Amino acid sequence: MRFGAMPLDEAEGAMLAHSVRLSSGKLAKGRVLSAEDLAALRAEGAERVTVARLDPGDMAENEAALALARALVPDPGAAGLRLTDPFTGRVNLIADHPGVVAMDEARLTAVNRVDPMITLATVPPFQQMAPGGMVGTVKIISYGVDGARVAEACEAAQGAIRLARPAISRAALVVSEIAGGAGEKGVPAVQGRLDALGIAMEAPVLVPHETGAIARAVAEAPGDLVLILTGSATSDPRDVAPEAVRAAGGRVDRFGMPVDPGNLLFLGRQGGRPVIGLPGCARSPALNGADWVLARVACGIEVTADDIARMGVGGLLKEIPTRPQPRAARARREKEGARQPTHSSP
Repeated sequence: MRFGAMPLDEAEGAMLAHSVRLSSGKLAKGRVLSAEDLAALRAEGAERVTVARLDPGDMAENEAALALARALVPDPGAAGLRLTDPFTGRVNLIADHPGVVAMDEARLTAVNRVDPMITLATVPPFQQMAPGGMVGTVKIISYGVDGARVAEACEAAQGAIRLARPAISRAALVVSEIAGGAGEKGVPAVQGRLDALGIAMEAPVLVPHETGAIARAVAEAPGDLVLILTGSATSDPRDVAPEAVRAAGGRVDRFGMPVDPGNLLFLGRQGGRPVIGLPGCARSPALNGADWVLARVACGIEVTADDIARMGVGGLLKEIPTRPQPRAARARREKEGARQPTHSSP
C-alpha cells in the first residue's frame, strides 16, 4: 500500500487518509475519492491531498478485518459469538450468551506476530462474559494490508477463540451457621453469581456448623453443583467443611488458592458433581478467587491444582468494600512495629 500526499490529478480512486473540511461539508477519512470530491477540493484551493492507495494483492481494511474475524470464529453459533459488521477496519466479537472465554493463546499471539498492521485484542483467558459483552476486536490499523499477510494471520487464527457456555443448570447452596454468625447474609451474593451464569439456585439449606450436619446436607443436595458457605472460615484441609465433603462420600482435591481475596476456597467432588467450598469473601458481590473457579466449573472446564496455582499471577484483586485496605493497613502496622525500640532484659 502506498501512503502520502499526492497531486489531485492522480488521487481519484484513492482513499482519503485524513478528514477534510470543506465549505460545502466534510470529506471523511477512508472515503474513496471521486472526481466530484477532487473538484470540490480544487474549488477550495487544494493542490495535493494525503491518500492511501492499495497495491495489487492488497486487501482493504474492512475486507481484511472481516476475513480474520471469520477465521477466528468460523461457526459463530457453535462458538457462542457474533461478529459485528466491519467499520473503519474493525470487527468486534460479541458474546451471545453467558459463559467463559476459551482461547488458544499461542495461536492468538501468532496472529499478532504476522504484521503490525493486523491486530487482535481480547479479554483475558477464562474471562466470564455476559451476553452482549465484547470478547475481542480485530483491527486493521492501515487502510489496506498485503493479502498474503492476511492469509497467514487467518491460518494461525482458525477457530482459536470461543465462548464456553454453562454446562450446569442447577446448583445447591449449603450454608452453615454458628451462634452470632452471618447466617444467610451471603446468600444474595451467591444467588447473583449463579444468575449471571444462567444457573438456577435451589433453596439454600441452613445447617449448624458441624461436620455431620454439613455432610448430610451435601449428600442430600439436589443439582449439578454444590456450594458450601461456612459460618466460620475454613482454615485447614481437615477443617469442618472439607471433612464434611469426605464424610458425604466425596473428596477434596484442593484447599487454598493464591488469589486474594479468596485464599480459603476448597474444591472437590461428591456424587459425581463438583463441590466448591466458598471463602468468606463470597458474601460480597465483589470479585474474588471463587468467581474464577465457579465460572470455569460452571462452564464444564476442568480446574486442576495447577490451574489454581497459575491464578496467583494477576491474583491480587481489589479490596472488597466491607474490608477497605486490610492488607495495606496490616503492612503499615507491621512496619511501625518493626520501628519500635527493643529492650534487653536486665
